Amino acid sequence: MQASDRFNINSQLEHLQAKYVGTGHADLNRFEWAVNIQRDSYASYVGHYPILAYFAIAENESIGRERYNFMQKMLLPCGLPPEREDD
Repeated sequence: MQASDRFNINSQLEHLQAKYVGTGHADLNRFEWAVNIQRDSYASYVGHYPILAYFAIAENESIGRERYNFMQKMLLPCGLPPEREDD
């Protein structure tokens, strides 16, 4: 692998990280990464009707109620953020 290839790969990665929030970046902490993963999962559940229907049957709820519950969980999927230590 040549140096130009490494530069090209890194520039492509930086472009993806700037374009899509869920791909992360160098300063992303563990909590923010977990929130992105949870929100992506909930959005996928809401957006794919067969998965939503599966969850509704498994939890014995209506599909609309499951959709509402997933949308509510997207607000704080991992709870409140941890307190930051300012050094």
